[in-house]
Amino acid sequence: METAIISQSARRLPRSAGSSAALLDKLLGPPRLSDAEMHALAPLTQTRQLQTGAAVFSRGQSAGNLVAVLDGVVGLGSAGDDQQFHLERCVHGPAWLDLSSAWLGSGHAQDARALQPSALLEFPLDGMRVLLERFPDMRERLMMALAQTVQSLTGATHDLMSKDAQKRLATWLLQRSPVQGADVALKERKRELAAQLAITPETLSRLLRQLMTAGLIEVKGYSIKLLNLAALQNLAHG
Repeated sequence: METAIISQSARRLPRSAGSSAALLDKLLGPPRLSDAEMHALAPLTQTRQLQTGAAVFSRGQSAGNLVAVLDGVVGLGSAGDDQQFHLERCVHGPAWLDLSSAWLGSGHAQDARALQPSALLEFPLDGMRVLLERFPDMRERLMMALAQTVQSLTGATHDLMSKDAQKRLATWLLQRSPVQGADVALKERKRELAAQLAITPETLSRLLRQLMTAGLIEVKGYSIKLLNLAALQNLAHG
């Protein structure tokens, strides 16, 4: 698949760029970055704007940067010889896309493609090493972000190994809105959600119909209302 990059350049991300700085804070976690930390990060911050379908990186490609999705959605999976992209997981910004490969000195473990127009942030590892020596608090927050990523992937792997598709769907719904009568906004397309649950879009449609027939949920456009929280909990954990 040909890479369709709108722009790719290093630029500063100053505190005055309020929304961007706030998103960067979310990536690194609390407390809010100090002016000194922001000033030190600015020369290292590289941004990329990607069109839908653009390649972010390829499996085995040398990794020298810490990569995050600032805005938009990027899919992780594998690009086949038939040029089809087989989606396995979605990352919605702001969130880290690959926080480990550069540290390991290895290539990226998966292919990554923009599923919609997306903005990326990249930090060269060599420069970050210097900053993390200067700012121990930043180093601690980066380690926390890495630990949270590992924990999330461990939980997803456990669910995949121990729960059937219906239980995984019920768990997904409860994680996003554990309140009866609340709406779960569907930010993902059907194929993206199905990929997260390791099922086909057709199976996802069938499972949603089953939950609707059982009176557990109500699908309204791009949202799902939870009608019977107790039953969904029993289904997820039973």
